[in-house]
Amino acid sequence: MTVCILGNSLTALTLAKTLVNSKINVDLFFYKKNFNIDESRTIGIARNNINFFNNNIINIDKIIWKLKRIEIFSDNLKKERLINFKANEDHLFSIVKNNKLYQLLEKDLSKNKFFKSKFSNQKNISFLDKYELIINCDSTNFITNRYFSKKIIKKYNSYAYTTIIKHDQILNDTAFQIFTKKGPLAFLPISNKETSVVYSVHNSKNQKKEYIEQLIKDKNFKYKIRNIEKIESFELKSLNLRSYYHKNILAFGDLLHRVHPLAGQGFNMTIRDTKILLEIIKKKLDLGLSLDGSVNSEFQKKIKHKNFIFSSGVDLIHEFFNFERQMKSDLLSKSVKIIGNYPFINKMFTKIADRGILF
Repeated sequence: MTVCILGNSLTALTLAKTLVNSKINVDLFFYKKNFNIDESRTIGIARNNINFFNNNIINIDKIIWKLKRIEIFSDNLKKERLINFKANEDHLFSIVKNNKLYQLLEKDLSKNKFFKSKFSNQKNISFLDKYELIINCDSTNFITNRYFSKKIIKKYNSYAYTTIIKHDQILNDTAFQIFTKKGPLAFLPISNKETSVVYSVHNSKNQKKEYIEQLIKDKNFKYKIRNIEKIESFELKSLNLRSYYHKNILAFGDLLHRVHPLAGQGFNMTIRDTKILLEIIKKKLDLGLSLDGSVNSEFQKKIKHKNFIFSSGVDLIHEFFNFERQMKSDLLSKSVKIIGNYPFINKMFTKIADRGILF
């Protein structure tokens, strides 16, 4: 039995590795010969998802940087700490460079007998007819344009700027985010000497990189910065696909959902989707059933409503602090500080960030 995966993104390789680990043949087709991963991009992975990744996909302990705390600050003169999420175990969250994870997966798959990677143009699609299950991880191909164009999209009128800062060595096990007047600014440690930065700046299309550099320097209160690497940018928007599948073709990854990066939950949602999909596939195989379009309908039934609720929650957090920015008041931040000090509420938010929507 062979599953077809379309695309050669990080999501596509993650899914391919998950399937071949269950001795399922995977044929991966890609349409971009020179696929480059931005070296300034990082992803945050919750502790529960790290465990799943290590046990079911590939061990990534050697390339991740573990964090024990996540702190949220206001942008007033005192830089008040609004929320402090602490790890009850060895770590709370981990950060990994996209390109390091991609290279690890790519190298491992290249040696796996259940995996084949093939380049194909988009003119001849007859090869798809021989597959009973096709998983599309490519947002730019003809399949997406033809079958997965109906989406709920919200544009934030903001751009995210990503970079890596190099600084003097410190104990760097705490991520922190400042809700500035320009937008949320996150400092995500990747070593004791390097930290990833994601700055979501409102109304900043075609902004000069020198301006973003200065904003980062002005708002930083923790690091003695020695160098700021090349700054990359992308437009911010949230997305929820209306239908997850078309017949035997399942959309996956960023095609299903995109969320604002302020909560660091984009790839975490994809890992949770992968977990559910794997459970469905294993159940089918255990019963001696084929992997076909029935996988897709069951997957949508199990996960779509959870993804929508979770992504709406992330959007609500953004709108909450965006409203405060527009009102030029710190009243809401003070309310958040009071609420965040309740252990039960703090624990509940930490659990949702780690495991997603549980019901």
